Amino acid sequence: MYSEWASLSTQITANSCGAQCFSVLNKFPASAGREVVISVVKQLGTNLGITQNAEPSHLVKDEEVRWCMDVICFGLSLPLQEHETIKDCVNVYCEWLTALHPQPRISVPKPICEDANLYARQIINHFHNLFVPRQGESSDTIKRQAVLCHRVLRTLQQTAQISQHMDRETWDTLLLFLLAINEILLAPPTVKDDVGDQLCERVLSVLFEVWLLACVRCFPSPSLWKTLQESCAMWRHRIALVDQWNRVNLALTARLLEFSYGPDFTQLKNAGEEDGQLIPAGMTNDCVAQTWYRFLRMIGNPTALCSPHIISKSSHFVQWALTHEKGAETHQHPCLQMLPQIFLNAIRGISSQVDAFLGLSKTALISLTRSSTNAAPTTPTSGPPSSSSINSLPSIGTELRPPLSVARPKCNSILHLFGEWLFEAAHIGGDTWLQNRKKQACEASKRPSSMIMENRKGSISLSQPNSLNDPASLPPTLTIDKYESGRAEAIGTLCKIFCAKKTGEEILPVYLARFYMALQQCLKITESKECDETLASILLHSADLFRLDLDGINVLLPGFIAALEIVLPDKDLKLKTQAITFNRTELRRSAINILLSIMVLPLHYHTLPIRNLTSDTGEKGLTFLQLKSRLMNILMNALQVETDAQNTHMLLGGLLLCVQDAVTFEDTELGGTDHLSGPGVHHHEENLLSSACSDRSASLASGTVSFGAQTTAMSSRDTGSAHDYPSLTISDDISVEFTHEFESVAAYDNAHALFVRATYLVCHRLISSWKTDLNVSLAALELLSGLARLHIRETDALECKRAVKWICDYICYQCSRPPPAHSKDLHSTIVAAFQCTAAWLMQHPYLLQDKDCLQTVLEVVELGISGTKSQSKNGDLPKFKDEKELKPASMRVRDAAENLLTIILEQVGYFPSECGPESISSLLDELALMKHCNSLPTGDGSAGVCNAEQAISKFKYFVTENSTILALLEEPLGNDQDPQPTVTLLIRGPFGRHAWTMQLRHLPRSKSGVKYHAVNPGRPIPMNDITQRPECEQKNFPEGVDKVQPCVADYSIPTIDQIREQYGANVISELEAMLENQSIHEKLAWAESDNSIDSLSHAQECVPPTVCHEFHAARLFLSHFGFLSFEIRDPHNPVESLGPPQRPLIVLDTKSTTFASDLDKLDKLSARTHDTVYCFYVKAGQTTAQQIIGNMAEDQSYDSHFANMLQTLGWPVHVAEHSGWTGFAHNSWSLKGTSALADRHQSNVSSESNYNGAQHVLYWADVSSEIAFVVPNAWNLRYNSEMDACSLSSNCSDQSTVSNVWIRGDDAGSLKSKPRNLSLELDANNRNKEPVPPTRRKGTVSKPALLVQAPAKIFLVWLESFEDYLNFPVEDLLAYARTGEELQSMQLPRAADCHVIFLHSLQSGLLRVKLQGPPGRMSFATPLVDGMVLSRRVVGNLVRQTALNISRRRRLDNDNYQPPHVRRRLKVQDIVQKYKMDLSEAELLAHLFQRSI
Repeated sequence: MYSEWASLSTQITANSCGAQCFSVLNKFPASAGREVVISVVKQLGTNLGITQNAEPSHLVKDEEVRWCMDVICFGLSLPLQEHETIKDCVNVYCEWLTALHPQPRISVPKPICEDANLYARQIINHFHNLFVPRQGESSDTIKRQAVLCHRVLRTLQQTAQISQHMDRETWDTLLLFLLAINEILLAPPTVKDDVGDQLCERVLSVLFEVWLLACVRCFPSPSLWKTLQESCAMWRHRIALVDQWNRVNLALTARLLEFSYGPDFTQLKNAGEEDGQLIPAGMTNDCVAQTWYRFLRMIGNPTALCSPHIISKSSHFVQWALTHEKGAETHQHPCLQMLPQIFLNAIRGISSQVDAFLGLSKTALISLTRSSTNAAPTTPTSGPPSSSSINSLPSIGTELRPPLSVARPKCNSILHLFGEWLFEAAHIGGDTWLQNRKKQACEASKRPSSMIMENRKGSISLSQPNSLNDPASLPPTLTIDKYESGRAEAIGTLCKIFCAKKTGEEILPVYLARFYMALQQCLKITESKECDETLASILLHSADLFRLDLDGINVLLPGFIAALEIVLPDKDLKLKTQAITFNRTELRRSAINILLSIMVLPLHYHTLPIRNLTSDTGEKGLTFLQLKSRLMNILMNALQVETDAQNTHMLLGGLLLCVQDAVTFEDTELGGTDHLSGPGVHHHEENLLSSACSDRSASLASGTVSFGAQTTAMSSRDTGSAHDYPSLTISDDISVEFTHEFESVAAYDNAHALFVRATYLVCHRLISSWKTDLNVSLAALELLSGLARLHIRETDALECKRAVKWICDYICYQCSRPPPAHSKDLHSTIVAAFQCTAAWLMQHPYLLQDKDCLQTVLEVVELGISGTKSQSKNGDLPKFKDEKELKPASMRVRDAAENLLTIILEQVGYFPSECGPESISSLLDELALMKHCNSLPTGDGSAGVCNAEQAISKFKYFVTENSTILALLEEPLGNDQDPQPTVTLLIRGPFGRHAWTMQLRHLPRSKSGVKYHAVNPGRPIPMNDITQRPECEQKNFPEGVDKVQPCVADYSIPTIDQIREQYGANVISELEAMLENQSIHEKLAWAESDNSIDSLSHAQECVPPTVCHEFHAARLFLSHFGFLSFEIRDPHNPVESLGPPQRPLIVLDTKSTTFASDLDKLDKLSARTHDTVYCFYVKAGQTTAQQIIGNMAEDQSYDSHFANMLQTLGWPVHVAEHSGWTGFAHNSWSLKGTSALADRHQSNVSSESNYNGAQHVLYWADVSSEIAFVVPNAWNLRYNSEMDACSLSSNCSDQSTVSNVWIRGDDAGSLKSKPRNLSLELDANNRNKEPVPPTRRKGTVSKPALLVQAPAKIFLVWLESFEDYLNFPVEDLLAYARTGEELQSMQLPRAADCHVIFLHSLQSGLLRVKLQGPPGRMSFATPLVDGMVLSRRVVGNLVRQTALNISRRRRLDNDNYQPPHVRRRLKVQDIVQKYKMDLSEAELLAHLFQRSI
């Protein structure tokens, strides 16, 4: 840079030598001069005001001043024994230098004040004598000399700062003086505790600070800059030089960034106030830039520090070598042993400047330049994780490294500045560097041996050219391997630079080539297979290297995999470090990041070969597919030994990615790969986990080791596979040769083998190591749930059974832990385990056909509901239900167990139903049933019922068990040809609405309707002849009655004559008339019957009664099902005799006008969880919500892969016909075609977007959850505003009926005990007692309360440019992401609570993932992990699982969250309280005989 300018080195040498000759006293004997100095200086010192008041100087002429200055000049060169005299000399000169100050001291002579610059230059030159090292002085006297030197340096620095009169010549003199004293103190080899060692840092700091000041006041000439550069080259064996150089460079860089990139750029914070004030305030921007670049190049190429021969070329080292007792080379001086540390500090300084340009602000950047190492302390990695690991992980997924600045310069710009140095430093000690050294040695050996003369100050090197590059002549402490720390820092810095590449940014091919060559050299594994500093530094700073579309980066894949095989599978990783200390956990985390970014490459690039950078083109290299088994081994073994919670979380996400990708790949691209199936046997469990040995990995790569049975590929099974839903995968074309390549390795790491290994490993670790850690347990259970959704053939039933058994054992262990261990976190893991068990049983219903599996699952369900098992051990007698005391671990655990039990009984093997996966409830309600009832009075069957109130009036409503509403319709549905006792039930319970039609049948259906009596039994026709009745006299007594002798008693009854005599003839006459009339009537009746068809003469026979067609079917149903068996109490039992009777049936009053609306609200409470994901497309550079929303307009175009990805998220459904969750609360869970509101809005909305929720939406559901994917556009903002206005107007009068999903209410059927929290409260007096039975918190669902935590808002964002995630307007887009539940929950979502899943499409066709979310222990769920690279085959599946898991975790983390079935149960209880009829037993029975209106 200064090649055309002359150096001032000779002038410095001349001044140094001439300073001794400035004084006349040098002509006289030393003792005479000493006496003169003592006398003169003592007198001059008395006027300075140090011991007494200052007085004006008596020196009034120039000659007088010059004479005194000659004396003082000699005095400064006196031996250090004359300390007081030298001190006085220093005091006088320091006082006189105030002549350059704005206010000179009174003791300064008048001639000096008049020509201050002239005398100041002489004084500055005279000061040189003070700094000259004295030989043979004691350490005490050297310290005194250092004190005086400090005083002079402080005075000169202060004068330079405040003086306004210094001219250019004075500035040049001052700078040359500082260069000269640095030269005389620092150029010689370092000797411990000499004056140069003590003053080293101080003289350098003053030199640099005054030089910076001169750049502001009087910019140094190029000759001075060249001299400074040459001088610094001679001081490089001093570590303080590099430290001060770094300090100044960082201060200048901080100022440079301020005006170069503006105030928004991340500011570089210096370590202390002193460093912050290092740059003079008046320095202009142009001056800062010029000074910064010159200082940056001041010490030359730092790699020269790795060559002791170069550093020791000065005459001072030659002199030391010549005078050494035993003879030595110049490069063998002991002080050069610091060169490795100096080299490291220099590279650290460059690295810090690179960080500053990248926007990585560090509060202690300056501290990196100090001599001591400042790396983070090493943390142990062995041993089981501590129980406090949950608390030590405040936020999983957050970046410990600060993000790069958006305004950072391009990589090319940084490499233009620092690339040459860093590339050379990265090759130090590598093969390329050694080859270059050998070439230099060969060239030097061809030249004749001669004396090597150096122009610099006449120094002479006696070394022969052959020895210049001879490593054998170096001491052991200076061998090239000792510089590895600096090399590691350099390659790490290069990795940071290349990892800072922006989307679409081009890096010069020459830089890429040099970088790849450097990485390949540094990634070479030693024979000891230890992780050295270079390898660790690469892994630590290359987390993003494979995510950035770097051209040709995949040539480094084998090297990185070999490095990962050393770091990740080793439990007790041994780091071979010298000066850099690495945090093992952070190192493993960065290595895992690299692993997650390359997991999908083998199946993505198929059989594409990987070129070797150094081999011949004819050599056949590895293919990507051959690396698959090695990657799987690394992942499995890393997961087996990992102890850090966040690292384990990341590995689990990567494991599910691998298995899912393999399953989907084999299913979609190999067409099932039936040709891969073959005979084989299952390996034993011990063989499921392979070793981490690289030899085994190498053999696996070549396909020589087989694993497991060669099974047919698995396909991703979806819950809606029984319906005509589109496949949720994306298929690419596949080459023919790949199929053959795949066959060679499929036996080991095909999808089936991966499934077996993953299931075994995760279950084993979950039971043994992870059960005490909340986040890891949740991640493991999420992974197992994901594995359950993969299609497994029947041969895998044993593996599935084992997995379910392990999960159940996990639940048992967690529930059996002592009471002090029971906490919210523990219960969250139990609830998650129940949900995982449900997933396995739903996807593998054949497991319930296994007796052992069924018993295991039901025992765990019993444990969750009641707190204990009926049989603790196999030999114990079972304890029946009524004998057990209900003590569940918590209400949350009990709810989860009830949910699992219901799924087992109602859904396993029956989902999806005829309704499809969009509903697990019947799509029939009262109105729909009445439309199918044709027994109504009206002709068409529907004219009589036009609304819900009229339909409800036809039903009878009862409540049983305080949780189930029975709606009974006695009118038969359909035709009346089979008049059986028929009742139609609508059962509304905690788990949905179900419609049943029941008939009381006495005959099988084959005989139904056949008459069981004949009309004509086939008897002969009777004769119709009317027989003549003979007249006969009726006798009232037997014939022999007259022969009986009467007795007195016979006369007790009077005769008729006696009656007539007693009562008169009239009475007898009336009686006789009545008898005669009766006789006449009887004769007429006989005559009439004889003439009729039904007369006895026509053979009228006995026939059965006609069948009854009028039924009270409801009464029959309730009686047959035991609902009318009222409680019989034992009066002797005090428990039964007290309290109101427990009635099995409660009658509801349906006459209330609000009953129908409450019933509708119950139907609107889904029995499953529901979530919504909002999808956005962000074009490059877009930062506002309007721009992003505008991308979804019809006239806009976007990446076709985004549209394909949307199709893999869920099924497109028509909102008006959809009966599940639509993303909007008002039109969800409506019967098909009954949502008038949806029809009204649909007619006014044009189809601006496919899936904005206006007409269509993407939907996915399983047995326990629903999720809608909405792609908002401008319509959503208008629609949300309208709905908000409607909600506000309607809710003003109905605030009391708002149901809050996230608040627990009172369970009227719960146990009567002390109110308590959801998790266990411990007794302070006895912590070992059994858990107290938990109850729900008091409070009703009708009372609104503030939310503890709002429902999760999840955004899925497709980025064209990855850097746009930093400016994504989450707050503004919340207005487009409304479901209608926000007003009900009374807490609007905040941007800080939103989860954002960013997807960036790489040029390779893969997708890069970036997760952003609120800080929290449970914020980030698997399988997606921040930084993961995905295949498009699996993106939809994994995004959907991640969104569902995020929502599940937020619900687990909320104490007040109510599961759906609990909300429905509480709503039923609310209806019961409002509409129940307090009927006695008699009134209830009477009510049953009343027909519906």
